[in-house]
Amino acid sequence: MRLLLIVLLALFPAITALGEERPPNVVLVMADDVGYECFGAYGSRQYSTPRINKLADGGVRFTNCFSTPLCTPSRVALMTGMSNVRNYADFGALLPDQYSIADLFREAGYATAVAGKWQLQGSANAEGVPPGDGFDTYCLWNTGNTERRRFWNPSIECDGKIIDVTEDDYGPDIFTEFLLDFIEANQDRPFFAYFPMVLVHSPFLPTPHSKDRSSEDKQRNFEDMVAYTDFIVGRLQDRLEALGLLRNTVFVFTSDNGTHHDLASQLGGASIVGDKGAPTDAGTHVPLVVNAPGLIKGGRVLDDLIDFADFLPTLAEAAGLGLPDSIEPDGVSFWPRLQGHAGQPREWHYTYYFPRPFAGEFATPYTNPEVAYVRDTRYKLYRSGEFFDLRADPDETSPIRDVAPRLKSVRDKLQSALDSMPAAGERIPRERGEASRSAPRPRWH
Repeated sequence: MRLLLIVLLALFPAITALGEERPPNVVLVMADDVGYECFGAYGSRQYSTPRINKLADGGVRFTNCFSTPLCTPSRVALMTGMSNVRNYADFGALLPDQYSIADLFREAGYATAVAGKWQLQGSANAEGVPPGDGFDTYCLWNTGNTERRRFWNPSIECDGKIIDVTEDDYGPDIFTEFLLDFIEANQDRPFFAYFPMVLVHSPFLPTPHSKDRSSEDKQRNFEDMVAYTDFIVGRLQDRLEALGLLRNTVFVFTSDNGTHHDLASQLGGASIVGDKGAPTDAGTHVPLVVNAPGLIKGGRVLDDLIDFADFLPTLAEAAGLGLPDSIEPDGVSFWPRLQGHAGQPREWHYTYYFPRPFAGEFATPYTNPEVAYVRDTRYKLYRSGEFFDLRADPDETSPIRDVAPRLKSVRDKLQSALDSMPAAGERIPRERGEASRSAPRPRWH
């Protein structure tokens, strides 16, 4: 009996470990260049998105998630939990000294993978991180070592090698298969899968499901690309369910910025023209759906303001991970809100936007002078002083000139928020960004 007791005591740590609840898996999917108006969960009848709609029905849909207006700034904020005003250096660059969401999960013992669009490797003006930095494994387009093809006959780098493809190979399928294999290989341990998709960015080409594979109709092809994005989300969900992982997986779907300006979407009787690259609602209002059947109650809609810097602290809290003392994120965890608690919803959302500080004035369609603004769910204040009612003027064509007494407290609150942030980008050399920085804020319409 004594010997049996000794054996049981020796085995107790292992038995306890087996009985402990496994930390949740995290799958973070971010589409490229598609606003909230393109999804049935947000009221669209133009686009076919049944799987994302199902995600929303069984999860939590946020109505006020705002990205930056362009891809790299959003990716830097998401990866680091920091506002661009503190750590943005140049388009296509994530500074090597930045602690990232990949570091967080890998240090906690998670298996980590990234597939899709990288675009963080650096530029002529700013050193960046190597492809897949911080992740155990990667399969990426736009790594600095690949050509520009992302869809048919794509140029893709996987773990240091350019893979062999044919004209019939479709990039989004390659990325999806890579992540499905990763999930299956790591089903017995917690994993973090990050999927910054190449869909639905231009060029607008037919997908494997398109009826006309030779179509040159941008709008039609874009709608097919949105539908294929939905199909991929469904494939990921189906594999998680088949492996018995769905209930213990936090599945997030969002987008990095608004829809391309060549495209129009019908929503609620209105036509919304995409405004990618501009800090308007049509350039920054993106979908956000979080689904975790075993962890949060579904079927809810929240109007909380969500910033891309919020993803890192939120997913860290969902996984029970503390943040290192070396970082002070600007993001606020909305995990308590997902769990149904009061939490601390944001009173305002701040954006710093200077995507191409070395490009010169209006050198590309997406070069923008240095701007900063803060908003709540209705009103928006630029550092320049322009003040907008976004409910009445979502395109920002008519700044409020005379602030009525009832709006003074709103404006004062937003001004206080602006004053709490740095006056200019802290990691951009001022002398190099002077030409673009001094340009006036453009009119986008």
